[in-house]
Amino acid sequence: MMADLSQNASPASPTPVPKAAGTSLQWLKTPWTVSVVILIAVAVLDPGNFWAVITFAGAALAHTGQYILFAVLLLAYLKATGAEVMVARAFEGRETRMIFLAAVFGGLAPFCSCEVIPFIAGLLALGAPLSAVMAFWLASPLIDPPTLLITAGALGWNFAIGKAVIAVALGLFGGFFVKTLMGRGAFSNPLKQAQSCSACGCSAPKLDDKPHWKFWQEPARRVKFREEFVSNGVFLLKWLALAYMLEAILVNYVPADLIAKAVGGEGVLPIAIAALVGMPAYLNSYVAPPLLAGLMEQGMSAGAAMSFMVAGAVSSIPAMAAVWSLVKPQVFATYLGLGVSGAIVSGILFQLI
Repeated sequence: MMADLSQNASPASPTPVPKAAGTSLQWLKTPWTVSVVILIAVAVLDPGNFWAVITFAGAALAHTGQYILFAVLLLAYLKATGAEVMVARAFEGRETRMIFLAAVFGGLAPFCSCEVIPFIAGLLALGAPLSAVMAFWLASPLIDPPTLLITAGALGWNFAIGKAVIAVALGLFGGFFVKTLMGRGAFSNPLKQAQSCSACGCSAPKLDDKPHWKFWQEPARRVKFREEFVSNGVFLLKWLALAYMLEAILVNYVPADLIAKAVGGEGVLPIAIAALVGMPAYLNSYVAPPLLAGLMEQGMSAGAAMSFMVAGAVSSIPAMAAVWSLVKPQVFATYLGLGVSGAIVSGILFQLI
């Protein structure tokens, strides 16, 4: 059989890459590899601390496990029921109402980063104002159900709730700021040329769809639930494993006084520095909370931690790519400016509270 297949193959056909080799190359690019490399480096360079690093990372990951499980179940349920249509409906009606709903739903939207582009493109194509879209864009990267739970597990509920409130407040501020500029003639044509859908095959929301809350009654939705549960579970697990590994390295090897000098202490300067450092040194919302917990143990102030997290989320590669790919440079600059200033103000207010 193998011989027959090889004889019938076209001479011009490219030699296929063995599946095992392709899988190995993909695995080498994942957070699992970084975690393994960190462990190997510790074992070789500092074997005396090897078990301390593993114990610290393992205990932290086990503590967050309950939050991961609930978050993955919630995400799978929202995706299987088609609840994203509720987010799309937030962009119907009066502009002021749209801004409020967009800021709130931005923190609830269960979208992966690749889904943001077609979702926003679809909303703008449907005539949703840029002000409401900006409110959604600013709030969405900052918080969502799994991020809220992971932040609570690593930094406590006060920090998690504070971040959720800041996400909505920043979305509202950005939305009304853009609304004011639009009233003066700015952003009359914010979109670039129409973008094609991303590789994940997602599409713009349909406003006439309805969520199917009892998803288990339909085989296709049960399959969707299982696929989302597995994919999101693996995604969160690999990133959090890396996050706690990095936190263990941070706690064991980075001098506390170095952290304290850079972003410790009171005042506006450490908060502003944290925001500026947080943007280029972005860590996604699943990795950031554990690392910030370690930084705070080393002397980082709560306000600086909040500023770092807000700035880093706004400057995430998926969020920035979504904005840049869809809108003109002046809209992109407005988004970036709102993110940086919002991070600094958020850190100051959180520090005072």
